[in-house]
Amino acid sequence: MSNRVVITGSAGLIGSNLANRLLQLGYIVAGIDNLVGGYKTNIPVDKNYKHYTSDITDYKAMYNIISSFKPSIVIHCAALAHEGLSVFSPSTITTNIFSGTIAIASAAIASGTALFINTSSMARYGNALAPFSEYTKPTPVDPYGLAKLQAEQQLNLLSKIHGMQVVHMVPHNVCGPNQCYSDPFRNVLSIFANRISKDKPVYIYGDGEQKRSFSHVQDCVDAYVTVIEEHRSIDTAEVFNIGPTHGSEITINTLADSVARHYNKRAEKIHMPERPQEVKNAWVSTNKAQKVLGYKTNHTTEDVIRDTVSWIRGSSIKDFNYHLDIEIISEDTPKTWTEKLFND
Repeated sequence: MSNRVVITGSAGLIGSNLANRLLQLGYIVAGIDNLVGGYKTNIPVDKNYKHYTSDITDYKAMYNIISSFKPSIVIHCAALAHEGLSVFSPSTITTNIFSGTIAIASAAIASGTALFINTSSMARYGNALAPFSEYTKPTPVDPYGLAKLQAEQQLNLLSKIHGMQVVHMVPHNVCGPNQCYSDPFRNVLSIFANRISKDKPVYIYGDGEQKRSFSHVQDCVDAYVTVIEEHRSIDTAEVFNIGPTHGSEITINTLADSVARHYNKRAEKIHMPERPQEVKNAWVSTNKAQKVLGYKTNHTTEDVIRDTVSWIRGSSIKDFNYHLDIEIISEDTPKTWTEKLFND
């Protein structure tokens, strides 16, 4: 099998770390990223890496890149991963998630790609009872989650028709080195770190008692590599939750306090109204990945926070970039967005 791999979102958190790992393992990698959600400094510098600055919704560009590179594997990590914003910018977010995924998949099939690894989202489970398993009925409650689920369904159909193997990975709240910390619409841990580093209070939606678990990017990369190496023993259309084991979930209030401790500060909190359609409790079961992939986590929640804060502290200080338009402005649209409060 060819050792050539295409990674979309290669300047983002998962994509850049995965590219670096595969290069270390001897793969030849092409990366695609439009640099909307990732940093140029994240792009690998290696003789076996080639970068393409392009948008995944452009089918012709995707076909030209993939058909010329001739990979055996395409790993799709690119996404406007803005679950909360999708409620108020559904056109922008769902076009990127659904149409972008299908453009990549279609180009991959047309180019003879054997394996397509799709990065989905915990948002597919919606308001189900946590911890979510892969057998939990998907019930998305926002446009982002629905688009992710519909993209999965379309990929499964294309796999059945054309024979390309598809595997869906469901990482969640992934953090660590190379994470974007200047996006006001996502990445709560990094938003907190950015604000606290500037001696600014953090904004928390609702009472802050919503619970989440946080994944270390290197643990996620481990799972992707296993799928690449063991995919012949995995059925097409399989779904794998990737993240920390049950019991590691924490409240958003606790997260703010923990981030602040790494700056030897106390978190000053400003509570804002709840965001519409935000799930109260969201974390997953990784039992299936443990059984099928031999998956395990090597990082604690404290490791995740420490490594993410360390990355941000070692990077240049950035203001928040309100780079996406809000399509629907109403009394429910968070004022942190409409009034650009993160840059106050």
